Amino acid sequence: MNKKVILAGGTGFIGKYLENEFLEKGYEVKIISRQPQHISWDDKKGIIAALEGSEMLINLAGKSVDCRYNEKNKEMIMKSRTETTEILGKAILETRQPPELWLNSSTATIYRHAEDRPMTEKDGDIGTGFSVDVAKAWEESLFQFQLPHTRQIALRIAIVLGKDGGVMIPFKNLVKFGFGGVQGPGNQMFSWIHIEDVHQIILFLQKRKNLSGVFNVAAPNPISNREFMASLRQKMNRRIGLPSPEWLLEIGAVVIRTETELILKSRWVIPERLEQEGYTFKYEKINEALDEIIEG
Repeated sequence: MNKKVILAGGTGFIGKYLENEFLEKGYEVKIISRQPQHISWDDKKGIIAALEGSEMLINLAGKSVDCRYNEKNKEMIMKSRTETTEILGKAILETRQPPELWLNSSTATIYRHAEDRPMTEKDGDIGTGFSVDVAKAWEESLFQFQLPHTRQIALRIAIVLGKDGGVMIPFKNLVKFGFGGVQGPGNQMFSWIHIEDVHQIILFLQKRKNLSGVFNVAAPNPISNREFMASLRQKMNRRIGLPSPEWLLEIGAVVIRTETELILKSRWVIPERLEQEGYTFKYEKINEALDEIIEG
């Protein structure tokens, strides 16, 4: 029988990367999304049939947070995460051969703005505000289901860095056009992860059948915004980068229809559980990750 993986919401930067990796490993990959060539979120029978006999369900569904937080967008950001997770949980309950593992995306933004100490799964302080409310509701949607044959894991993913998309595109453009200095105060911590480590962590969690619950998916060496921008300028051979003070970021965010929280919140997140369980990161330090992304 074919090995089968289900990618829910697998049409973005992370989903496409994982799709290619699993196809190369000989997996059948089924994708649930709003795109016409995939299984539709409204197709309950199709979702159940796809999940039947699959090894793993990876749910990445959710509207991009790279938008203005008006009421309409806030509602869509929340619903696109909680409702899709609930659809999947209900579908698993109706399968005869449910997936062994359900990995559901969450976010490292669940922790508070932290400049004083790193946040771990055990000792991290959950923050406040809209983004945190979304993260909490997202995880509650996952863990509300009692699934005796399916392990449930919430991946609190930091900012994902990789070659072909994601946040590296705007960051590289800033440096290219001379605006690659510090953003805001520059002291805010930047927790990141290379996309290949996201892939390897998924494989690691698949093999470790005793593991469930919450995992921080972040490299073990977070850096400040100042250090990140300096490393990026160095890799791109740009000596000078104009800083972006907070007031300028606020104006810019309105113009390009996003929120400054994405840049100004200090995310200081450590992958304590993964390290305790023996996961070895391929890209531990920012320079190693940027070497692969910029020059590789």
